[in-house]
Amino acid sequence: MNKLLLAAVLCAGFAAHAAQAQEAARPDNEVSFNAAVVSDYRYRGISQTRLQPAVQGGVDYVNNPTGLYIGAWTSSIKWTKDAGGDGDVELDLYAGKRGQVSDAVSYDVGVLTYVYPSNGLKHVAGFVNADTTEVYGQLGVGPAYVKYSHAVTNLFGFVDSKNSGYLDVGANIEAGEGFIINLHAGHQEVKNNQAADYTDWKVGATKDFGIVTGALAVVGTNASKTAYASPVNGKFTGKTALLLTISKTF
Repeated sequence: MNKLLLAAVLCAGFAAHAAQAQEAARPDNEVSFNAAVVSDYRYRGISQTRLQPAVQGGVDYVNNPTGLYIGAWTSSIKWTKDAGGDGDVELDLYAGKRGQVSDAVSYDVGVLTYVYPSNGLKHVAGFVNADTTEVYGQLGVGPAYVKYSHAVTNLFGFVDSKNSGYLDVGANIEAGEGFIINLHAGHQEVKNNQAADYTDWKVGATKDFGIVTGALAVVGTNASKTAYASPVNGKFTGKTALLLTISKTF
């Protein structure tokens, strides 16, 4: 559920370096596009594609003087159909503001809505509409960050799950030769659905090859194998696995 994630990893990883290097002044308004192919679309450690590949893409606008930004991102998915509903697309719409609290501390606050067109889960017993809105806040110090996301609607189809929260801590560390080491740990609390709570983690590396950016990571969770098993093939969607991402920003 969203691939802000790759953009966030890359931006956080280069933030400290960019602050130290006296780069040429950036234009007031910037628009960028991104596209990616992933071996498995994992969101907060859980596969959204039944452990299969996905194609993704998005567009972002930022006003550099103010730090205000808006964007949209989309990915192919399978989980809404697996849950008994419909739809094979996720669309994320987000807006926020980022900047510096001090020379050493950065911040990012905003709102993110996950849209699952025609998901139909509200008509499936044990589910509600999959569309979800979260507000989030992040603080960064050098390569490290801590982020909290709070659901102001029901969370991804879980009944009575408004006010669920996700805590994300990590670091994106320059390792030389253009490599960035990506470290992450997170905990998802699903309000009034304790069996769905879990912790996830990731250890990986990202490298910009110029033509494309490649990322390789090991991800895993301690999620319930019952709560997060695919109804189609019974496979555990939070299993530990090696993931490959090939992306390009224009």
